[in-house]
Amino acid sequence: MSPPAPKKDVDWSALGVALDLPVNGHIETRFHLSTGKWTEPTLVANPNISVNGLCPGLNYGQQCYEGLKAFRTPSDTITIFRPKFHAARMAHSAASVSLPEPSEELFLECLRMAVAHNAEYVPPSGSEACLYIRPVLFGASARLALAPPEEVILAIYVQPSFPYHGSASIDAVVLEDFDRAAPRGMGRYKVGGNYAPVWRHAAKARAMGYGITLHLDSSSRSLIEEFSTSGFMGHKVVNGKDVLVVPETQNAIDSTTSDSMVRMAEREGWMVEKGEVPFSTISSLDEVVAVGTAAAAVPIRSISRLSTSEKYSFSTLENGIPRLVALSRLMAAIQRGEEEDTDGWCWEVTGFPQEKSSTAFRGFSGQGSVIGNTISTFQSTVIGSIQSALHLLRGSNPT
Repeated sequence: MSPPAPKKDVDWSALGVALDLPVNGHIETRFHLSTGKWTEPTLVANPNISVNGLCPGLNYGQQCYEGLKAFRTPSDTITIFRPKFHAARMAHSAASVSLPEPSEELFLECLRMAVAHNAEYVPPSGSEACLYIRPVLFGASARLALAPPEEVILAIYVQPSFPYHGSASIDAVVLEDFDRAAPRGMGRYKVGGNYAPVWRHAAKARAMGYGITLHLDSSSRSLIEEFSTSGFMGHKVVNGKDVLVVPETQNAIDSTTSDSMVRMAEREGWMVEKGEVPFSTISSLDEVVAVGTAAAAVPIRSISRLSTSEKYSFSTLENGIPRLVALSRLMAAIQRGEEEDTDGWCWEVTGFPQEKSSTAFRGFSGQGSVIGNTISTFQSTVIGSIQSALHLLRGSNPT
């Protein structure tokens, strides 16, 4: 059975990143240290979670999170983009802060439930919007001692949204008075402590006219690591051949978007350079984009380093369709079901609430729980599809 149609009373072209649409609810499952088991995932209508004020999630930063997207395809299915990649990344982050790692099976089932019960909030085909999915995992019961708590909550929220930075080109500035991550520190994990400290610096940069900040390594301050909200990708042409430049560092998270674009570039016959990217070589790049799940691929118009008065400019949409932007549009077409998904990245959501015979959950091996039937009936809907200029990828190189 097809998923429910998108809600008719939503202006899908006017979405931002504000949480201004009350959806049907979120999914919760709880882990108890005493039993070593997760509870059955359930749909909770109230977006608020009641926790003890002395929980380590609030006091000690024992939390991690993820971000991924669901789309409606032209064939009227709803798919989630690369959920297994995100399951592995959340497990990686969870281990870093002494949280129990949700199994891939449990994580996928929670995602499926969250999207299925909110299907009518998946934007329509042709919309640039998506259903953004935010899993968050945190220590929830009181614990003053520096040790894992009895209860941990995994909650999966959803919200229709547009790309975080929009699609217009923005200027970037190197952040020189703050180090995001220390060597062998927490930079490679998706935990909240990597983001909140940057906000005041980002606000200062915005006041100066810069839309995003760029981090160099904290040891030598000479190597590019990532943007504050996104990964870094560059493009250059060597002997008439496209070359994709991607920093390889232990101080930044593995980016789903970056990994996907690298694989697509290789299929298109591009060379891929992954390794240290000295800031001193940035002038060799003709294009730079900031990539991430929430941000998608944002063209960078320029990068400035104020302490040295350096400023480097790059090709943007104002100069036509650059190669990395075209590559990101190919990825968007795959996400939205408009281009063949040769890698099996798009995971179809099934078991919508009206399909009562399809909503039985499987038991989770190793999790110690058997999942019963899903809860009540909610009208659902979904969307997703966008036109793309794929021929640009096969066109001539920029000069």
